[in-house]
Amino acid sequence: MCDIYSSADPIHYEQRTRSVRIHGMVTSIRLENLCWDILARIAAKDKMTTNQLICKLYEEIVERQGKVENLSSFLRISCMRYLSVVAESNEKNYLMMDSSARKESQKPQLQSVVKAAAVN
Repeated sequence: MCDIYSSADPIHYEQRTRSVRIHGMVTSIRLENLCWDILARIAAKDKMTTNQLICKLYEEIVERQGKVENLSSFLRISCMRYLSVVAESNEKNYLMMDSSARKESQKPQLQSVVKAAAVN
């Protein structure tokens, strides 16, 4: 199981800083490349740009909590929650398969989710 994590390409956990305009203010956000990839995937799924997604997430958290203490951490958690939902959905689909179909699907679900997220 640990091989899934320890064999990850270091480029995925290398950090990148990007500038994002939120309500007319430019802010810098520093995230790991894999987080940027996951945010891009979520944005594409919702037919928006990554910047638009970040602005929407920012607006939602401000509406619920009044302020954002740490936007980078919030975005990382958003990515993890997204992957968790995808993994749960994959697990439910897997459990609904008949036993012969399960035998063909030998890869752990988490590995599939991590690999799928890394493709972007």
